[in-house]
Amino acid sequence: MNLAVLGATGSIGKSTLDVAARHPGRYRVFALSANGSADALLELCRSHKPRYAVLSGVAENRELRRRFSECTELLFGAAALEQVAAHPEVDAVMAAIVGAAGLASTLAAARAGKRVLLANKEALVMTGPLMMAAAREGRAVVLPVDSEHNAVFQCFADKKSVSKIVLTASGGPFRSTPLERLAGVTPEQACAHPNWVMGRKISVDSATMMNKALEVIEARWLFDLEPERIEVLIHPQSIVHSLVEYVDGSVLAQLSNPDMRVPIAHALAWPERIESGARALDLSLAKNLSFERPDAALRAGGTAPAALNAANEVAVQAFLDARLPFTGIGRVIETTLERCATRVARDLAAVLDADAEARRTANSLVMAEAA
Repeated sequence: MNLAVLGATGSIGKSTLDVAARHPGRYRVFALSANGSADALLELCRSHKPRYAVLSGVAENRELRRRFSECTELLFGAAALEQVAAHPEVDAVMAAIVGAAGLASTLAAARAGKRVLLANKEALVMTGPLMMAAAREGRAVVLPVDSEHNAVFQCFADKKSVSKIVLTASGGPFRSTPLERLAGVTPEQACAHPNWVMGRKISVDSATMMNKALEVIEARWLFDLEPERIEVLIHPQSIVHSLVEYVDGSVLAQLSNPDMRVPIAHALAWPERIESGARALDLSLAKNLSFERPDAALRAGGTAPAALNAANEVAVQAFLDARLPFTGIGRVIETTLERCATRVARDLAAVLDADAEARRTANSLVMAEAA
């Protein structure tokens, strides 16, 4: 199987390459991409020898092309992402680019009929109906890599027999922190997740619980379920990754140690199973598995999810850049959604217009907070 890993230098990309390297006769790394981390991408290319490497956030650079020529052909710009995602020789695409930047390449992979290993939840958050329609038309197979959605996928039978699905959430590092102490939270504290090793943006999303709001929207499109059939439970141990309740009262759950190589291996090999490198779960050591209900849930439609995602990306980046306090993230998102009108998401252009409008609004709110 020829594999393109988009977002190869991030945590999901590295875990994907780790799993693939454990099965050298089964997987060949065909293409790797990064936004601008040229040195890190070059090291991966030296190890995995892909045919193509892509620096999507870098303009044509002769010196970089020369450096990469020892092991691969280097491409530049966002259009190159779509080129490798839809390449005729690519069988599977790991869509692991964080945020809206990964939208076009994920759509390209779906339209081209690839096995799409979906770690970029924003693609479904922003363009759920469009993405799933593209997958149907291209006869692509969309397999979720988020641990929660992959867990649901493993337990999900037919929609008619499912009563509801339950996504679990760790609660992040501030689950028990008093509200009055959150204003002084630093980026380092927010990124110190108690269970998972993740990138900075998704770590902050976990700390604010925005990650779970985005996952509810993602689950709605992946499993074609009404919002009222999707619930969230706080599960601090991150052992039970999701549950599926059936109409007969049965509940199936997927359990494993918190290691992203488990869902990655499942998506890579489905419908088979392969060794992932993750440590096997020993329930005798888990001792206590606890669950709590969160304080709130989110439901949105039309272009609202795109606006939500855009405002969150702007606010989180401002927090990571020390331009916005942790508690300001929620204020910026809430006000942006109030100011941006929700429209029907008829096509990609409408989604991108909503995304751009929300980013302008959120950026102005960040500036106002800093004034």
